[in-house]
Amino acid sequence: MPLYDAHCHLQDERLAGDLAGVLARAAAAGVRGAMCCGSAESDWAATLAVAEKFPMVRVSLGLHPWSVRERRPGWLDRLRALLAAQPRAGVGEIGLDHALEDADLADQENVFLDQFALSIALTRPASLHCRRAFGRLMELLPRFPEHPAGFVIHSFSGAAELVAPLAKRGAYFSFSGSITRSGNRRGHAALCAVPADRLLLETDAPDLLPVLAGRVPEGANEPAHLVHVLRAAAELRGVPEADLAAQTWSNAQRLFNR
Repeated sequence: MPLYDAHCHLQDERLAGDLAGVLARAAAAGVRGAMCCGSAESDWAATLAVAEKFPMVRVSLGLHPWSVRERRPGWLDRLRALLAAQPRAGVGEIGLDHALEDADLADQENVFLDQFALSIALTRPASLHCRRAFGRLMELLPRFPEHPAGFVIHSFSGAAELVAPLAKRGAYFSFSGSITRSGNRRGHAALCAVPADRLLLETDAPDLLPVLAGRVPEGANEPAHLVHVLRAAAELRGVPEADLAAQTWSNAQRLFNR
């Protein structure tokens, strides 16, 4: 029952000190692949280093909306050059976040548009962060053709009604440990609305720990915890865990390993 962690940050310093152990525990839990997303210029090199050392890891590189203010002149050219040198890399984590305090939303939006356009031009899958910005995302996507490689909205928090129109634009939908929270009715409804061939599972490690036995465990999240996300998703969708694992593995291969 191979599993694919569709979104994590293995380059994070909270995991870096025991990365071999982290990935050994992931393999023991059945995780056979992971998409590791860079989110700032300062971590692109570390993200690439993880994939060089561990073949099960694929990478995406991008500027997260939280890192927009830290970018340096020429950042887009540097990103383009790195992606040209890494033909299997995706673009991400990129996106929109309207929950940030004192954010320059116009600047954030321009950075997102530049990166999304780059992913289309290079035919690379994109990994998107979207928080309290789905209305604006739906306004922006029609500026582009349907994405030739597809894109994933990680830890999807949008309404179930958004699934169909986003899927028509090329979207996949990844769900994290947030669906293990009993009160997350919006997330549960959205999970059940996603077509089987567009569904992915993730940990967002080292963040978004799942709820286990009614509480959130201490420490950093790890890809090994993907089994708990799988269990919750299978129960909510009313399908066997093995079937959902196989489906989401196939979906991840189609999106990330084309």
